[in-house]
Amino acid sequence: MSSRLEHEIERYLAELARTAVSPHTLDAYRSDLRQLLDFLSPPGVDPPAPEAIDLLLLREWMLWLYRQPLQAVSIRRKVAAVRGLFRFLQREGVAAINVARLLRLPKAPQKLPVVMTAERMNTLLDDVAAGKLERPYPSRDRALLEILYGCGVRVSELAGLNLDDLDRGSLTGRDAPGVSAAALEVWMRVRGKGKKERQVPLPGKAAAALERYLAERPVVRDERAVFLNHRGHRLTVRGIHGIVKLYATVLCGDPSVHPHGFRHAYATHLLAAGADLRAIQELLGHARLSTTQKYTQVSLTDLMRVYDKAHPKA
Repeated sequence: MSSRLEHEIERYLAELARTAVSPHTLDAYRSDLRQLLDFLSPPGVDPPAPEAIDLLLLREWMLWLYRQPLQAVSIRRKVAAVRGLFRFLQREGVAAINVARLLRLPKAPQKLPVVMTAERMNTLLDDVAAGKLERPYPSRDRALLEILYGCGVRVSELAGLNLDDLDRGSLTGRDAPGVSAAALEVWMRVRGKGKKERQVPLPGKAAAALERYLAERPVVRDERAVFLNHRGHRLTVRGIHGIVKLYATVLCGDPSVHPHGFRHAYATHLLAAGADLRAIQELLGHARLSTTQKYTQVSLTDLMRVYDKAHPKA
């Protein structure tokens, strides 16, 4: 028989599922809250009632977390899961206050993303276009990589892209007589975190690669996905990771390259070319400008590297 605490945790997770959090976040929160439940339920002892959990007990749980081989970012996520649970309990009238709100978070180290240079990225995409790696679906792979770099979308957004998210009229109109491809604005609709939708412009090379792929894409009844696997089903996030890793390993000799690296490169190269930070925030779908500002640090780091290498007084 489940305890009251376990019951409330399941209620909270059910509410999260209804509010359209990503499956990855839901799985992480389920694991974190299960870990809290286990900590509060040593062998032969029932967990306390939700309203009986106080700050001292949660601090003991955090002390236990610190003794585990966990990074600060992992502890921060676990605390966020518990804070969310107690916020839910307070709203439901189960707990008088959100005691988890008083927990102090460990400082997360500020890690700058490793970004491929524009030259290296262009070389990779040119090698893909030249067919230097024989693959069963080259037009699909090229379109996929061009969109990752040309649009800066998240890998989950790319996997979730549907045919009706594309401005098909602009795509097919690119070759119309008297119409300049550069004059056509091609957009696609992407669904980001929390199913928030935004419009993302599709640059020329990405649009052309996508048009070529769509001309070859098999027609599969009731399958709305843009990118399909060899079975004719939606290409998964894991599948996209595998494709990116294969091309990066064979053509660049770097198996550490991942889809999110294309997003980092997109933002960093836009910023280096003079794009406005607010515009980049909108294009990336960041809720906070502070998230986008990390790319200014990457650009400054690159600038100092060039200075140190080139300036005679460095």
